[in-house]
Amino acid sequence: MTKNAPPRWDRKMQQRLARGEAAALGELYDRFASLVHSQAHRMLDDESAADLVTREVFGYVWENPNAYDPQQGSMRSWVARLTHRQSVRRLCEEDTARDGADGEGGAATPDDLEERVRRATAAARADYIVASMPAPLRAALELAYVQRRDYRQTAADLGVTEDEARRRLRLGLQLLSTAHTRPLEGSSPPGYGRQL
Repeated sequence: MTKNAPPRWDRKMQQRLARGEAAALGELYDRFASLVHSQAHRMLDDESAADLVTREVFGYVWENPNAYDPQQGSMRSWVARLTHRQSVRRLCEEDTARDGADGEGGAATPDDLEERVRRATAAARADYIVASMPAPLRAALELAYVQRRDYRQTAADLGVTEDEARRRLRLGLQLLSTAHTRPLEGSSPPGYGRQL
């Protein structure tokens, strides 16, 4: 199988959506709704806006199943890109509405909006990395950084050697560090247009 060949599930899902199978949309929603909602919520910091973005993303997928290009990546990454773009569009709309209500004195600059999007994207990416990392690494990070345990206490709590606890912490932190260094695949700067 070549690198650009999509997984079988992705191909079948696209075909089912293109045929208009409502059950396919339900299956896609069950698989990716939490990803879409959490990413949108992290970027927008608003539950109702995240709900709206989730509906808009899945509505777009339902109406445009052929917009997914298997050569550009997995269905999961496509849905994540759609969520990112729609969330950025919402941020731009909020900013424009605020500018109209506040007058020119309180207007955010494009650089301010871009920085807000960058921070929100990095935070969403960090959430995704933590959620998808192997459970042993996540458990070590939670003990060390949420419960404030040192590596010795973390090792004891996990029932592993101190060297293993340090290794897990180091690997978990290395994964998290990529949240700020890797651009989101397919991300666009503010003002990219109104289409998902």
